[in-house]
This record gives sequence, structure tokens and C-alpha cells, in this order.
Amino acid sequence: MSNTDEIDDTSAPLIEHLTELRTRLIHSVVAFLIGMVICFTVATPIFNFLTAPLCQVLSERGQDCGLIFISPQEGFFVAIKVSLLGGFILSFPYIGMQMWRFVAPGLYKSEKNAFLPFLLASPFMFLLGASFAFYVVTPLAYDFFLGFQQFGAEGEVVAEGATAPLSVVFQGSAQEYLNLTIKFIVAFGLCFQLPVLLTLMGKAGLVSAEGLGAVRKYAVVGILILAAIVTPPDVITQIILFTVVYGLYEVSIFLVARVEKKREEQLRADGFYDDEEAVDDELMAEFDEEAK
Repeated sequence: MSNTDEIDDTSAPLIEHLTELRTRLIHSVVAFLIGMVICFTVATPIFNFLTAPLCQVLSERGQDCGLIFISPQEGFFVAIKVSLLGGFILSFPYIGMQMWRFVAPGLYKSEKNAFLPFLLASPFMFLLGASFAFYVVTPLAYDFFLGFQQFGAEGEVVAEGATAPLSVVFQGSAQEYLNLTIKFIVAFGLCFQLPVLLTLMGKAGLVSAEGLGAVRKYAVVGILILAAIVTPPDVITQIILFTVVYGLYEVSIFLVARVEKKREEQLRADGFYDDEEAVDDELMAEFDEEAK
């Protein structure tokens, strides 16, 4: 009888948490669907806004800005993709609030104060990265790609038997353009989450500034591979992404070091930090390194 009571006591909170999690997920999905429907009704203006980098580059080259549909269903899928991106952006604050309301009851007050700034910084950094991709990286990438066009001389008289100059100009698919632009926006938005993620891990004690500095050379290789995967095969965007992400990595090391310093100051103020013990640990570490 007592065993049954113990099982009931331990399973009830789990069921309550799962029920609450289901409720939060349902609210998040509904918010996303509402945002998607809203964006679907204004999909054309949103798509026109997303074509601004391409139109800017074409205008500088004296060309008209125009995209085409190469299949009957392409217009519908373009509207769906625009709605998915817009719906996610619109609903993200509400989804974040639902996540916070699910996690917050299980945290202490000090943990809430520590976690909340990161929850607020995450969407800000994503928007910062997306804006950087849209206003800086995308125009540079399209300017590079469109540089491979070639124009035949208009009105040129071609001698008999000669070959007329070939014209190869951009006549892009709307869906392909949108896919590439969204890829830029999402890739840079996620990469800008690096300081938030590493600083949060540093606050939890999972990583340290010294450890991040020690694996810097491996991080460089990883960032190079990331730049090659998430960007098109042009050197300019790859260099930009590598420079930005590596800069964010160095910023993360600085932020983690500050977190560690504040934690050390708090422990020392609370009387839990022993300077002599810390010195002994450093001497032992140096001795072990010399022995190796």
C-alpha cells in the first residue's frame, strides 16, 4: 500500500508538468499559426520588401528588378515560405514568454534574475544578425553573383559568318531568390546567438573563459567549416561570416570571463572563496604541467 502511495506521489507532479508543457506548446503553435495567417494576407508586400537587396544591385547595374515564376505552383509556395518566416518572427516573443512561464516556477529567485536577461537578449541578437545579413551581406553576395552576367552589344552590325556576342543576363526564380535570402537571414540570426549561448553556459559553470581560449584553434576550424556550409560558394560571404562569428566567439570569451569574475567576487563576499586554496590549486596545476 505504501509503495502505491509513493508511486502516486511521484507521478502526479510529472503528469502536471507534462500537462502544462502540452498547454504551453498548444499556445505557441496557435500563436505561430495566427502570425502565419496574418503574414499570408500581406505576403506580397513582405516579399517585395525582401527583394530590396536584389533590386538595389540591379538598379546600380542599370537593370530592371524582376523575378519570374518557373512553375504554376511557385507563387503559392513563395507566399507560404514568406508566411512561415513572418509567422515565426511575429510569434517568437509570445513563444519565448510561454517557455519562460513553464520554466520560471522551478527556478529560484536568483536563477530567474540570471536567466531572464538571456531570454531577452536572444531575440535581440537574432534580429541583429538577421538585419546584418539582410542589409550588409545579401547585397554584397548578389553583387558578386550578378557580376558574371555578360551583355551583347545592342545595335551592333555583325559581319556575315561571324557570331553575335552572347547575352547572359539574370532572370531569376522568385522561389530560388527567397530560399537564398532566408538562408542568409536564418544563418546569421542563429550565429549571433553564440555569445548568448556561451555566456549562459559560462554562468551555469559548463564552460570557462580559459577553456574557450584553449580550444580557440579548433573553434577557428569549426567556424570555417560552418561558413563553407551555410553560405553560397563565394569567398566574400564566407569571409564575412567567418569574421563575424569569430568576433562573436572572442566576445563570448570576454563575457564568460566577466561572469566568472562576478561569481568569484560574490563567493568571496559570502566567505565561500578561499584565496589560499585557489593559489594552491594554481601551483598544483603548474607543477602537473611541468611534470608532463
